[in-house]
Amino acid sequence: METFTLATAGAGLVYDVRGPLPTADGRPPLFLIGHPMDASGFAALAARFPDRTVVTYDPRGLGRSTREDGRVDWTPEILADDVHAVVAALGAGPAEMFASSGGAVTALALVARHPDDVTTLVAHEPPLITITPDGPAAVRARAGVRDAYEQRGWGAGMAAFVAMTSWEGEFTDAYFARPAPDPAAYGMPAEDDGSRDDPLLSDRSWAVSDHRPDVDAIAAAPTRVVIAVGEESRAVQTGRTSDAAAELLGQRVTVFPSHHGGFLDGEFGYPGKPDEFAARLREVLDAS
Repeated sequence: METFTLATAGAGLVYDVRGPLPTADGRPPLFLIGHPMDASGFAALAARFPDRTVVTYDPRGLGRSTREDGRVDWTPEILADDVHAVVAALGAGPAEMFASSGGAVTALALVARHPDDVTTLVAHEPPLITITPDGPAAVRARAGVRDAYEQRGWGAGMAAFVAMTSWEGEFTDAYFARPAPDPAAYGMPAEDDGSRDDPLLSDRSWAVSDHRPDVDAIAAAPTRVVIAVGEESRAVQTGRTSDAAAELLGQRVTVFPSHHGGFLDGEFGYPGKPDEFAARLREVLDAS
């Protein structure tokens, strides 16, 4: 693996390349992206593609990447332009791409803004909360996570986030009537460390979950776009946003093993099924 730093407008982007460029098999490099997850979250998945040249990166201001643009928020457009810059720096033509969570939102914006960058995009569980039928209630639930974080710190915010993302079905009055979740019940610390800059719990990534894909631009792009969902996620928010995104693009979701983090091993808590997940991803990519 080689690591590089690319200077762009207002950021220093760190990216890793596993394998040769140009690729040894003649296929495009496989780019794995997330948000707010950085490259460290894709180690298990990348290891399951030893025959491919795999590229991962840290979004600006996260992991090893820096930002000097004077902003503390993230927007899909800025993130997409950063990924475009990395694809161009690789000099290996368009990439195949697996993008998860907020990274899937970034990737949909990338296809709309830079349609020649990606041959096949597998967009896994994009959290596009405003396009679901209960969009206003989902926005209210998201605000509740931010409020818990602002008022009581990281543990309370994360407990609220887990409660929100594990709720099955639409956000009804029953959801909002529940007492605030106890951080200890989720193994979270109750102490407040004073920080309020978490990209997942603050409002700094709201532009990502508020994004509405440019359907016409995506349809006009040469990219094959696949909206993917974990089989365990079907009833929860990211499963429902996946269904809504697929419907918006005139397709049906493609089901993958496991859950929102199905490609993770046990390093980050609740493990997925990385072997089965990688096999399914390979199958979907090969269908191109």
